[in-house]
Amino acid sequence: MICQKFCVALLHWEFIYVITAFNLAYPITPWKFKLSCMPSNTTYDFFFPPGISKNTSNLNGRYEAVVETKLNSSGTYLSNLSSRTTFHCCFWSEEDKNCSVYTDDIEGKAFVTTVNSLVFQQTGANWNIQCWMKEDLKLFICNIESLFKNPFKNYDLKVHLLYVLLDVLEESPLLPQKDSFQVVQCNCSVHECCECHVPVPTAKLNNSLLMYLKITSGGAVFHSPPMSAQPINVVKPDPPLGLRMEITDTGSLKISWSSPTLVPFQLQYQVQYSENSTKYIRKTDEIVSATSLLVDSVLPGSSYGAQVRCKRLDGLGIWSDWSALLTFTTQDVIYFPPKILTAVGSNISFHCIYKNEKKIVSSKKIVWWLNLAEKIPQSQYDVVDDHISKVTFPNLNATKPRGKFTYDAVYCCNEQECHHRYAELYVIDVNINISCETDGYLTKMTCRWSPNAIQSLAGSNLQLRYHRSSLYCSDVPSIHPVSEPKDCHLQRDGFYECIFQPIFLLSGYTMWIRINHTLGSLDSPPACVIPDSVVKPLPPSSVKAEITVKIGLLKISWEKPVFPENNLQFQIRYGLSGKQVQWKMFEVYDAKLKSASLPVPDLCAVYTVQVRCKRLDGLGYWSNWSTPAHTVVMDVKVPIRGPEFWRLISEDTTKKERNVTLLWKPLMKNDSLCSVRRYVVKHHTSHNGTWLEDVGNHTKLTFLWTEQAHSVMVLAINSIGASSANFNLTFSRAISKVNIVQSLSAYPLNSSCVILSWMLSPSDYNLMYFILEWKILNEDSEIKWLRIPSSVKKYYVHDHFIPIEKYQFSLYPIFTEGVGKPKIINSFAQEDEKHQHDADLYVIVPIIISSSILLLGILSVSHQRMKKLFWEDVPNPKNCSWAQGLNFQKRTDIL
Repeated sequence: MICQKFCVALLHWEFIYVITAFNLAYPITPWKFKLSCMPSNTTYDFFFPPGISKNTSNLNGRYEAVVETKLNSSGTYLSNLSSRTTFHCCFWSEEDKNCSVYTDDIEGKAFVTTVNSLVFQQTGANWNIQCWMKEDLKLFICNIESLFKNPFKNYDLKVHLLYVLLDVLEESPLLPQKDSFQVVQCNCSVHECCECHVPVPTAKLNNSLLMYLKITSGGAVFHSPPMSAQPINVVKPDPPLGLRMEITDTGSLKISWSSPTLVPFQLQYQVQYSENSTKYIRKTDEIVSATSLLVDSVLPGSSYGAQVRCKRLDGLGIWSDWSALLTFTTQDVIYFPPKILTAVGSNISFHCIYKNEKKIVSSKKIVWWLNLAEKIPQSQYDVVDDHISKVTFPNLNATKPRGKFTYDAVYCCNEQECHHRYAELYVIDVNINISCETDGYLTKMTCRWSPNAIQSLAGSNLQLRYHRSSLYCSDVPSIHPVSEPKDCHLQRDGFYECIFQPIFLLSGYTMWIRINHTLGSLDSPPACVIPDSVVKPLPPSSVKAEITVKIGLLKISWEKPVFPENNLQFQIRYGLSGKQVQWKMFEVYDAKLKSASLPVPDLCAVYTVQVRCKRLDGLGYWSNWSTPAHTVVMDVKVPIRGPEFWRLISEDTTKKERNVTLLWKPLMKNDSLCSVRRYVVKHHTSHNGTWLEDVGNHTKLTFLWTEQAHSVMVLAINSIGASSANFNLTFSRAISKVNIVQSLSAYPLNSSCVILSWMLSPSDYNLMYFILEWKILNEDSEIKWLRIPSSVKKYYVHDHFIPIEKYQFSLYPIFTEGVGKPKIINSFAQEDEKHQHDADLYVIVPIIISSSILLLGILSVSHQRMKKLFWEDVPNPKNCSWAQGLNFQKRTDIL
């Protein structure tokens, strides 16, 4: 009967344990706590609820479990029930040492073997426990460390954690059933230290986690009192990352770090640092909420060590582990700041502390050098205190790169002794020009800028920032504290291009370039742009070009673009069509005009015309040039004159007839304006009167000369009409005998030019011009001719003349009354050889004279060199001892 009751009690123990869990659960603290199980016969004041033991009472207390241990020396539970030991278990900590029991019915039992039970009966069992939520918020961890110094090595430690994840507790919660608890086996090491892992879903981080421990050690089984926690309240972050130390621009030591990346709340940090210098050794702890800490009074040649840990700033939380120890040693010469990045025209200062061996040098003995080549004037020094010297550089110029060095080296020296360490000064020109233009549709604004001014600064990053005001720009643009970055893309021409779309036409866009670098950031001078003021209109459309008929002007017409609606000015460029057009410009300032007429020198040429526009008030940009328009060559006026012509006369003696063949050259465009459709020969005789003969496009006409006088005129006809001015030629038998050309001479200059000169006799006839004919003599070759003004007495004929051939030259005087008698010569003048000889003399004589002078100079130089060569070794008699006192200029007769 006793055995049966005992088994029933054992089976229902855990269920009874759970029933009271809510009221007795020990709240897990952020620090370590202890689980202690002691036998009832110890001197500890443990008390039990009524009905469990006769010696129990109630204190104000905490959390405890009663553990009963049965000793059975024979190995059975029934043979010796009198050896029964009861253990009492409770949680306590250094912060809260109360260990008392509630009056609720809780019974914990452990069954210990006979061999080892005396150990627990004498000393009890104790464990250190700490539980926390891992930073990734996925795993709840409990660490159990045995404090029992076990003399026996064969005791096996096994720990199980039983848990249930409940909703947030209400006033009357539903009690969890026995089978609702889940069991995880903890990982135990040989050092009797165990770690239990409980997975927690992210959605239940604010729920209550109810659990208790089942510990098997040395043959005894212990059950802990229940304990509870909200996982979100016991998060243990990872240690801070990236711990580093550096000397700031003000000479302080800055300890900085990065916070763990996974925590969903703000953190506080505990910094532990030490300083070891020639003056003193100190250790300090500080708690901060920022991710950095400044330490004042940094000394050269000192060693600093630092560690940092973190935990939740508000509410509960567990300190993370300490980060790895970081050691930082300062140099013998400290510059602060060690590097400076600044803009042209600014003023900057460097500070320095100089340690020489084991002594810090007085700031009054410190001198400064630039690049170890230029001593900085003492007027730029300042004494900050006994050990800190300061130098100031006013109104700086841009740093000139020296090879791979893109900075100036600033040295702090102890009078004449300089340490190899130096500070670096980077000065760059941040005057970057930003140009913007709004497209002709007024939908976007494109801004461009070049980074060439700061390409020498390696590691820099450039960014365009802007601020948009509601309306227009301020008088003096300034960098606004609230700004936005703009994505810009590098183009092939080396410029960055940024596009603003959509845009507000009347808003003021203040822009500047921010230069980001590890040493700091610089801003270019801001520029403010109003999109409406930088419009680049669309080019004019429907551009046409033509040469006006009868007026003879180049007329250009166009249509104004739709946008912008402002008044526009126009610019026209025009020129003769070709591969390289030589443009001429014309401005149109009347916004109402849509066309312009311009004079051009050649009315029969093809002209290319383009038009562009811009706001009349001068704001914005010129548009692109319009699509080229071209004129079409067409007749614009009647031909200016008819063609020049001449005649060939052939006589038939048998029939006593003369045939006249008229020859003329095709009329050029400049004279025909601009084409010739046909030629018409106008005849006039005293007998037959006047008549016209259409020749078409031919340039030759033969007719029969039968009258005493026959006048002809050749007219050029185009689509407008006949030529207005024409040459007239009269054939008269009487005038053909008039001889006024007394002499004619031809002098060849070279194979391409012959000079002709002539003499005239007085005449009563009206001389209009001359006709010169020439051809190769004794050959039936083409006759060439040209017209020569009447005032000329000498003429240069340009042609290809063959030296071995003989030429015939004929000079005809042309009178108003008819063609006079010609002067004909069949050879060049006899004096031509003489002229040629004279010309040769003019060339040869200067050459002979120049050669003679050159030869004399060479002989003179050679004479001096020969004299020096032959007489170099002959001594000067004046330098001989026997010749002292003798006068070599005076003659001495020797008898």
